[in-house]
Amino acid sequence: MLSSARQKKRDFRPELVMPLGFLVLILLGMVVLALPCATVKGKSIGLFNALFTATSAVCVTGLVAVDTGTTFSMFGQSALLVLIQVGGLGFMVFATLVMRALGMRLTLHERMMMQEASGASSMSQIRRMILRYGRLAVCIELIGALLLAIRFVPMYGPGKGIWFSVFHSVSAFCNAGFDLFGRYSSLTGFCNDPLVIFTISGLIITGGLGFAVMLEMSGKRFRWREFSLHTRVVLLMSVILTLGGTLLYAVL
Repeated sequence: MLSSARQKKRDFRPELVMPLGFLVLILLGMVVLALPCATVKGKSIGLFNALFTATSAVCVTGLVAVDTGTTFSMFGQSALLVLIQVGGLGFMVFATLVMRALGMRLTLHERMMMQEASGASSMSQIRRMILRYGRLAVCIELIGALLLAIRFVPMYGPGKGIWFSVFHSVSAFCNAGFDLFGRYSSLTGFCNDPLVIFTISGLIITGGLGFAVMLEMSGKRFRWREFSLHTRVVLLMSVILTLGGTLLYAVL
């Protein structure tokens, strides 16, 4: 009995595992981004700037202390992309996908954490839900990358063009706001390019709908009457805020 009680004390609760997981991920990202090989010039950006960048990437805020496009090497940009993807999908969701890819089975404790992370009502379908969401997210990001490649490959060549397409598709879907165009220019160079603007906008809106809404929309094939109240409210307010904001900017 005593050993069992001690074991329970050593077990982390789901609400503690998630923030601790994000903290560990941020610290690992800080170490990687602070390496000299993570920059174009081969000189470390320092732990402070690396910590800020890693935090911004994992928490998908898009704020930067150094120019992403001109500062980081391919290695640094790749590390940044991983941080964005994990932060955008959610730490526990990403962990589930990795475990699934490695053929590992989820324990009861891990299923409880997944349920806490996704907000699912039961544990019976939690793994299937997360796998569905992972596949859906990858498919949307791939479609976004293919559309962006139509513009970026002719501009930057096959290698750089494909990399730019993948990076910005993931960044947009995860609502991260990072870009590789350099000189803090973001998408200003594409302000009159409908393909880039509408693709990035579509990825941002789709990614911002959230885990539950995307799964319900894909499962019920966009049948409005069968949607839950939560999904209806999210979709309705997304349309109102997007169109309302567009009209307001047009008028002003």
